[in-house]
Amino acid sequence: MGIFSTKKVERSAMSEFIRNASSAEKNKVYREVLVKATKRQEAVIKRVPAGRLMKVCG
Repeated sequence: MGIFSTKKVERSAMSEFIRNASSAEKNKVYREVLVKATKRQEAVIKRVPAGRLMKVCG
């Protein structure tokens, strides 16, 4: 008995992308994800009152 499972699992679109996409395609997607995540974080920060933000971060 080995330490790794030999059970077959269904492939997902994400796993197929990771396995088959070119480096350029991956970089494009990663960049887009990071831009969207940054915008969401900035929106959260804007909603926090200024004094409260310093207490949380400082």
